[in-house]
Amino acid sequence: MKKKTLAAAAAIAMSGGAAQAQTAPVPQNVLTMNAQAAVEVQQDLLAITLSTTKDGSDAGAVQAQLRQALDTALEQARKAVRPGQLDVRTGQFSLNPRYTPKGGINGWQGTVELVLEGRDMSAIAQLAGKLNTLTVARVGYGLSREAREKVETDASAQAIAKFRARAADYAKQFGFSGFTLREVSVSGGEQFAPVPMLRARAMSAAVASDESVPVEAGKATVTVAVNGSIQMTK
Repeated sequence: MKKKTLAAAAAIAMSGGAAQAQTAPVPQNVLTMNAQAAVEVQQDLLAITLSTTKDGSDAGAVQAQLRQALDTALEQARKAVRPGQLDVRTGQFSLNPRYTPKGGINGWQGTVELVLEGRDMSAIAQLAGKLNTLTVARVGYGLSREAREKVETDASAQAIAKFRARAADYAKQFGFSGFTLREVSVSGGEQFAPVPMLRARAMSAAVASDESVPVEAGKATVTVAVNGSIQMTK
């Protein structure tokens, strides 16, 4: 009886091994491919970072000077705030020691930043030129969430249409009448056009003369890629 049980168990084990050996057939007539579409759009967000740097032998005095410069700029900037169009926020506030060659502290240097950002580029540029306790440090451009979502929708539709058209064309060239999707993924990204460096000199001159900071938004390119595989069908 024991031998019969062992024999039955061995038969079951062998049967299981045979089932595992019968792996799924390798898919035939499968093609891996991709397609992408790029849509260019005007950037509609502006961010201007203003800053000032103070030096001194006393850390408290340097910090007080930074605070005064920031508070003065904030008081004026807050009057112009319009949510979404012109927003104001503080940026970096740092205070670091200066060292002598021997490692001793011989002074302090601090930096404070204020960021103006939003869709109303003209108002932001004008305000930046009026805040005379701070100077322009950086200018950046971007896309609002609404603009990005719209252009991503357009780019996705174009990329998917290209993928399907290319899939149908490939299937036909290989002698098939059609195809079905096996798996697919959609991904997107955003690239910005560089801003010419010569504008930095113009910005410095404008701030010095209490004029509007010259700004000019560039273009952003949103690219959507579709990657996947198709089953070509007769």
